[in-house]
Amino acid sequence: MLRVLRMRADSDGPSGLDAMLQEVRAAAARDLAPLVRRIDEECLYPEAPLRSFAAAGAFATHLPVAGRADLGGAIRAAAEAGEHCLSTAFCMWCQGALAFAVACSDNAALRADLGPRLASGAVLGGIALANPLKTFAGLSRLSLAAERVAGGYRVSGSLPWVSNLGPGHRFAAVFERPAGRFAMTVLSCDAEGVQLVPPGRLLALGGTRTYTVKLQNVLVADEDLLADPIEAYFRRIRAGLLLLQAGMALGLGRACLQLMRDAAQPRSLVNGQLALQPRELADRLDALEEEACLLAATPFETDPVYWRRVLAVRLALGELAVEAAQNALMHCGSRGFVGDGEAQRRLREAAFLAVAAPALKHLRWMLAELQC
Repeated sequence: MLRVLRMRADSDGPSGLDAMLQEVRAAAARDLAPLVRRIDEECLYPEAPLRSFAAAGAFATHLPVAGRADLGGAIRAAAEAGEHCLSTAFCMWCQGALAFAVACSDNAALRADLGPRLASGAVLGGIALANPLKTFAGLSRLSLAAERVAGGYRVSGSLPWVSNLGPGHRFAAVFERPAGRFAMTVLSCDAEGVQLVPPGRLLALGGTRTYTVKLQNVLVADEDLLADPIEAYFRRIRAGLLLLQAGMALGLGRACLQLMRDAAQPRSLVNGQLALQPRELADRLDALEEEACLLAATPFETDPVYWRRVLAVRLALGELAVEAAQNALMHCGSRGFVGDGEAQRRLREAAFLAVAAPALKHLRWMLAELQC
């Protein structure tokens, strides 16, 4: 059963947020940690851990109530998983982002029906974010186009990468309307005309059920639309979608910090010559977590300065995760060069954070455009 969590409880007990994080931490150690190698090497989809995190409330705590939301709990929950496995933390972002997008929609029927099922983990899914982000930044064109029909649209096109998908799963996508504006909908992976095509073996995150999604004349009913047109709605949710990604980078950064600390004792003299030391990494992670969670407390802020800060902290988190993984490998010495070792896995995972939507280069471009 879905539990509605609150940021504060009575003064004699832990807050609902603290209780949720304790349960997520326990579930990560119990249900996720034993599967990490299989997730990485066999592309095992971490469905059981995701269900456990859902039962703890990880996909409910960040949803808006009375027009307000705080995403800090969801960020910290994903970081707990990310300390063990970035694939699982990324799937958590997919799920949490889709739940957030539905909860922020003006479609009351969709919010009432699909919303609680996403928040409780009864329905899993993801969101196609890369294409609209690049389109609205002027870097690309939308991959999906539609024609108007009675009661909805017929949508066709191809989305290169969408994750956390499978039978019975849902995903959100943006398409171009005939008049040139845009709309956003939630689709079922089982819908007629939807085809999931494996993208080939990935460097990392093979367990995330990432597919190329091809749509051929797929019927999108008006009642399944999140927004039509999309412009005001997407501006409302974009900061939240990016901030929810912070948990991945924080979790990976903490894992690299632990690798560096574990390597310190046998190699303390020579490791002291490396550019990034554990104390500095810990301080930088703490500062970025504080900034991300501060921004996450007001995800619907409309001030352009706020949006610039969101982009900046997302960029800084991604860059620090990559730097931390590179340095963790060097701190581990020759053990860091072992192909199936922890440092190598973390380095491969960090490469994903460098190219995931929005990629670090796209964030840099978007920030530069805001300075113009």
